[in-house]
Amino acid sequence: MSATVITPFEVAFGTADIADLRSRLARTRWTDWLPDTGWSYGTDEAFTKRLCAYWQDGFDFAAFTARLNAWPQYLADVGGEQMHFYHVRSPVPTARPLVLVHGWPGSVVEFLDLIGPLTDPEAHGGSAADAFHVIVPSLPGYGFSRPTRNPGVNTHKAGTMIAAVMEALGYPRYFLQGGDWGSIVTSAMAQNYPDRVAALHVNMAPGGPTNPAIPVDGLDADEAAEYARLGQHMAMDSAYAFVQSTRPQTLAVAMNDSPAGLAAWIIDKFYAWTDHGGDLESVFGLDHLLDNLSIYWFTGTAASSFRLYHESNFRSAYAHAVVDVPTGIARFAGEPFRWPRSLVEATYRNVVDWQELPQGGHFAAFQRPDDFLRVVRSFFARQHIAAPEHTAI
Repeated sequence: MSATVITPFEVAFGTADIADLRSRLARTRWTDWLPDTGWSYGTDEAFTKRLCAYWQDGFDFAAFTARLNAWPQYLADVGGEQMHFYHVRSPVPTARPLVLVHGWPGSVVEFLDLIGPLTDPEAHGGSAADAFHVIVPSLPGYGFSRPTRNPGVNTHKAGTMIAAVMEALGYPRYFLQGGDWGSIVTSAMAQNYPDRVAALHVNMAPGGPTNPAIPVDGLDADEAAEYARLGQHMAMDSAYAFVQSTRPQTLAVAMNDSPAGLAAWIIDKFYAWTDHGGDLESVFGLDHLLDNLSIYWFTGTAASSFRLYHESNFRSAYAHAVVDVPTGIARFAGEPFRWPRSLVEATYRNVVDWQELPQGGHFAAFQRPDDFLRVVRSFFARQHIAAPEHTAI
């Protein structure tokens, strides 16, 4: 692979792009909804229309841009593909490098509120011993990494690109944390680069057969029930992944043309994969949801984000990694993708920390930042790595 070229980056949205979004939202040709069905057929009519109306007339795009530009960002050209990332150095001399990796339909915005506490813990009620240099990449084909340019950009390629960025920055060893695709990518990195990955923490931990319809012997009653729940969830709520893995471009034409369509497709997953008691806004404010949606819209990355499913084969991707580095698992109660512990530990063979959290769902860092921060700090506090003396940027 050729040398990784890194350049500074800053987010900027043109007034014409914002006007175009508002115009498209104003001209949405809404579908019909059956009365009194709520979220049972997909996205709820009242919520979807209210969210889009706020996106059109209430959302503060200048404040959104300022949130994204609050921390230093860069673009890296890696082997003909582009990767966007935040790199925030801690002021603490003993800080250690930590990479945080998102999934679909998330983005780097999931971690923005955690960068301060992680890099400067003493300013946020923590200890200097908990300081990290934080690197937050946008997966290739997601957000400001922009659409992928070539076929074959799968989870292993994404991990290779992140590893190349870390090498270019001057970090010989580092910690990894991931959820959703981020857990798959970081697990592949831990498998492929055990000399670089000092420890791994995930909040979605797959294990065992990639198709929960396949029977598994040796599970106790509780694990069998958990495996059955996973199978039911995959049977009832995996159509999105089959479409994205088999016909990503077909679906993406609609998503790239209609912001209301993009909102309906993505917000459905925030509702389905989060514990909120029927009130999504009680755990995610409209601004937070629209920060994430706006990244997908303005970067035109619906198609390329879907293509990660096609390139990776979303089922088989779960089964490829066998991880031997020290691993921490945090399972939030509202996470729908929950494999039994014995199956997880057949994949992650050096689990040294297992946490069950009573609240929080699939987007744990975004929904429960305090809980996420606590378990991440606690796990990595027990892992040892030398603090880097300097980095390239």
